[in-house]
Amino acid sequence: MSLQLRATPELVAEAWLKTVVGDRVATTLPKDNASWAASGFCTLVVAGGTPNLYVPLREPAIGVDCWAISPGSQKPPWQKAVKLAEAIQAACYDHPNIPQLVTLSPGYPQARVLSAYTTGEHRRVPDDPSSYARYSIPGLVIAWTEVPA
Repeated sequence: MSLQLRATPELVAEAWLKTVVGDRVATTLPKDNASWAASGFCTLVVAGGTPNLYVPLREPAIGVDCWAISPGSQKPPWQKAVKLAEAIQAACYDHPNIPQLVTLSPGYPQARVLSAYTTGEHRRVPDDPSSYARYSIPGLVIAWTEVPA
């Protein structure tokens, strides 16, 4: 018996964030920082949330970090990192474009994002030993449901 592939909070958050910041998001930073030095990068982690008890509605809280680097410089490019965080915040206010369907990895069903909002202001994370600029969004809540196949 093979199990059906199901949408997950990580997959849905990554797909929605890609509609905001482009193909600059994953669960981990790429090892080659030259691949994202010009544009910055976002990482995400599921930080909490509770699936609805009665209907198939998911509302995970996602921690998002927005990263930037200036190769050859010890000065973190704060403005490049905060632009990503502000783009995510602005997308949460873009109510005409939510709800929306997002496409997940091949083999997974689509998901319908019903709402997205942050639970706190993004904050600068100083003193990174590698001179990366990092802004952290403490909670991005994305309400979604899987689209039946």
